[in-house]
Parts: sequence; C-alpha cells; structure tokens
Amino acid sequence: MNIFLKEMKAHRKSLMIWCAGMILLIASGMSKYAGLSSTGQSLNAMLEQIPKSIQVMMGMGTLDLSKATGYYGVLFLYIALMATIHAAMLGATIISKEERDKTAEFLFVKPVSRKSIILIKMLAALMNIGILTIISYGSSLLIVGGYSKGESVGADISVTIAGLFILQLIFLVTGTAIAAVYKKPKKAASLSAGVLLAMYLLSVAVDLNDGIKGLKYITPFKYFQASDMMYGGGLDTIYILLSAAIVVALFTLTIVFYKKRDLYL
Repeated sequence: MNIFLKEMKAHRKSLMIWCAGMILLIASGMSKYAGLSSTGQSLNAMLEQIPKSIQVMMGMGTLDLSKATGYYGVLFLYIALMATIHAAMLGATIISKEERDKTAEFLFVKPVSRKSIILIKMLAALMNIGILTIISYGSSLLIVGGYSKGESVGADISVTIAGLFILQLIFLVTGTAIAAVYKKPKKAASLSAGVLLAMYLLSVAVDLNDGIKGLKYITPFKYFQASDMMYGGGLDTIYILLSAAIVVALFTLTIVFYKKRDLYL
C-alpha cells in the first residue's frame, strides 16, 4: 500500500474544489476592481470615507487602490483566509481520519512505523498546499495582470504568495498538532478552524488598538500582511524565523503525541 498515493487520492476531489474556489475568488474580486475603476471616482478617496474599523476588517490598510496590485493586496486577506482554512482542516483531517473512519487498525498492521506514517502523511499534505499555492500564484498573475494596464505585477504577487505559503505551513502544522493531541478526532478540524478564526480576530484587534501592538507576534496573520510585503517591504526576517520556530515546534508536537496515541479507542 502506498500511503502517499492513498492520501493524495483521498484528498483529490476536495483539493480540486479548493483550487476552483481560489480561482473564482481572485477572478470575482478583481472584476469588482474593474467595476469600481470604471466609475471614474478615486478609489483612494472612497477609502478615506470608510471607518477605520471597516478598513482593518477588509484588509485595506495603506494600500494604493488606484493600482491593480493595490486592490489585489486587499483581496489577499481573503485569499489568505481561504488558503489557511484549507491548510488547517487538511492538517487536522489527514491525522485524525483513520480514527474517525475506523480504519486505524488496517493502517497500523502494515510493516511501517508510526513515525514513517506521519512523515508520509505530512508530505502528502505539503503537496496539497503546494498545489493550491501554485494555482493561486498562476491565477493571480494571469488575472491581476489582465487588469494592470501595463503595470508590473510579478514582484508584488510573488512576495505575497511566498508569505501565503508560509502561512499555510503554520496552520497546517497547527491542524496536525491539534489532531494529534486532541482525543476527539471528529472535532479536530472544527477546533483547528476555531483557532484560525481566533488568530484572525486577534490580528484585527491589534490593528484597532495600539495598546496591544505587542500581541502581533502571537497571530501569524500579522506576519505576512500585503501592505507590509508589497511596495518593496518584502518578507520580514524576524517573522520568517518566528514562523520557522512555530512550524518546527508544532511538527515535533505532532510526531511526539501521534506516536504515543492509542488509535484503537
């Protein structure tokens, strides 16, 4: 039995749906940009009339909405939310589905160690988020480029997609760690999604309240914001190192608890 191919086949349909949803999100979002631009009104002037709280929740920040890449920066928040939800739920289900579907005994009678199984499952999960990232990148270049009116979009999109991939890694291992530690496999995915939502809401709260700026290091959504990555800002080294530490810690937690877990309960 090839565990990697089995996992890829098991998630094939859902991956196709997520990829199609991502393309639709980017296409519909940028079509709104075209509609707003055609009105003749300044999008930046319209932005100034919107309350700060709404701007924060919509991810507008300091982006230049007169440019296609600026509007894409607003759209990036929703792209990130969609991709990280997929990653968190994938991480949780790829670990817990054997218990949920009552197939753990069939899997673990095979002459493969638990550590090998978890590594293969993680490789399959990594392949899934990699495919979604490539689809996101390609469709962003194609669609945003179509609305750019000659503006160069490659650099800005490339740096945001790099941040998107790291965000997915963080929430992937968040999902696997929760599934490995939590004793109720059927609820692991929903709990992972709840943690993700809490992190997003915390990022919004940090933007709205200067008194809790220090909490920005807790929520990954503050690590890779489009407004910080674009316009020459790039990826912050501190956030990259912090992300790497989180991924390593949660991945280690996944392996430790998965190896100890009684999968027959």
